[in-house]
Amino acid sequence: MELRIDPDRNIRTGVCDCCQTPYDRVNGFINNDDGAYAIYYASCYHHNEIHEAWIDVIIDDAWAPDEPVSRPGPNRVTFGCRVGPVEGQPAPACSLVKGAAVAPDEPFYGRKLTREEALAHPWLSDYWETIDHILENDTTVRQHLYG
Repeated sequence: MELRIDPDRNIRTGVCDCCQTPYDRVNGFINNDDGAYAIYYASCYHHNEIHEAWIDVIIDDAWAPDEPVSRPGPNRVTFGCRVGPVEGQPAPACSLVKGAAVAPDEPFYGRKLTREEALAHPWLSDYWETIDHILENDTTVRQHLYG
């Protein structure tokens, strides 16, 4: 499956509620050969001088071109991970977390998967492929994490 980040992605700057440092939040569509494949949100933080990103990916097997993306298919789920320093690792590493944990509980996100649910989900390998694509191809996220 060949993935592509839609060039119309959005970047918004905000201030972290917990530490008052600025962050960038990128969101956009990821397309594959069939069209819309996923929506991602990547929040790039500088918590305590540590560069980390929290990335949520919404995957749905029923994206409909004539339907608003806010209308989820019955299988829509949201995965989440933290990417950043991990003790004993020379490079940033990914750790599964609850999907869209800080987002409101809205149908848009489908089922927000916990770490345990994500580990057992049949789309987990698709999620990791999507994360790899974001880390390699989203210039904002890549620059934030890898310089």
